[in-house]
Amino acid sequence: MSKQLSPFTKEQLLPQEEMLEVKKRKGNLYIGIPKETSFQERRVCLTPDAVSALISNGHRVLLESGAGDGANFSDSEYSEAGAEIAKDTAKVFSCPIILKVEPPSLEEIKLINPQAILISALQIKTQNKFYFEALAKKRITAIGFEFIRDEDGSFLAVRQLSEIAGTASILIASELLANPNHGNGLMFGNISGVPPTEVVIIGAGTVGEFAARSAIGLGANIRVFDNSVTKLRNIQSNLGQTVYTSTMQPKNLLKALKRCDVAIGAVRGKNRSPILVSEEMVEQMKPGAVIIDVSIDMGGCFETSEITTHIKPVFQKHNVIHYCVPNIPAKYPRTSSVSISNIFTPYLLKIAEDGGIENALRFDRGLKNGLYFYHGILTNKSVANWFDLDYSDVNLLIF
Repeated sequence: MSKQLSPFTKEQLLPQEEMLEVKKRKGNLYIGIPKETSFQERRVCLTPDAVSALISNGHRVLLESGAGDGANFSDSEYSEAGAEIAKDTAKVFSCPIILKVEPPSLEEIKLINPQAILISALQIKTQNKFYFEALAKKRITAIGFEFIRDEDGSFLAVRQLSEIAGTASILIASELLANPNHGNGLMFGNISGVPPTEVVIIGAGTVGEFAARSAIGLGANIRVFDNSVTKLRNIQSNLGQTVYTSTMQPKNLLKALKRCDVAIGAVRGKNRSPILVSEEMVEQMKPGAVIIDVSIDMGGCFETSEITTHIKPVFQKHNVIHYCVPNIPAKYPRTSSVSISNIFTPYLLKIAEDGGIENALRFDRGLKNGLYFYHGILTNKSVANWFDLDYSDVNLLIF
């Protein structure tokens, strides 16, 4: 009997590796935008123009009535852009995707449907363990937009809002200096024959850079202090001109503070901003000088700083005016809303184009960096360490 030959070689009969293609299928999103209820929060996360862009791409937007009022966007503008308007808060929170500026309260989390997607700020320093336990019970997938990284690795939302805070700090200082009830009646501006305003900026990050840009644009003399020589070098490069820079030498800093009309605090710390200006140093500043402590969000870098509000923004200590309002961008809600909307809109369109949040997280590392809950499972190590919670590596959950 003749031996039957196989039509296949031995190598062909062995199991072969095959690449599994992840197919993208465009999906339609249903987005709910509730009205912000947090104290002093007047921003909204999508502008009418952004809503129009989403609607034209086949998505639905349900907006709670009055959500845009604080930023001077009316319900009729959103309605004309194609959004549905609802007065029922619970109906808005029942949408599959919830967009918020501030993190939802525990009461608002109760209104969110199980397995929903939440995109908002996380603000880890203001949270507690119950917040994360509530998200876990609802099996929510949550993204903190302040942790989303851009293509160059920077935190996109943090940079955008820091640009606003830096520019605003100089505008606020200008108002306070000119105010006859508080300030010295000085004008920001290089007027012929009049000595320019002296500004000290502590911190050479994004806030410091944009404070410097605005101060220079108004004709002020600036002095920038930071312990990072690299940051000082970068700020000079970004400003395109040579300015006074110094590391945090107490003698140099005190000398500058004694002469200055305005001092801007713009430094961040890991858990708290370091106190770089003591009460004794503040005592030696000019009467009527202005301190804008942008770092107050993280405790403040002036020893004399105390948290104030947008309603009562200033107090005086040692004859120096202190402005210590957290969340300075909320003072300019329309500009801030446009800025936040510019961040949200491309990501929402990308999530839909990729076929859903899972695929978007799989393809976009920057977006994945913002993920802190995935179907009720905590995926952020910093949150886990801060609140002593268990977490899982997101890469083990999303293949």
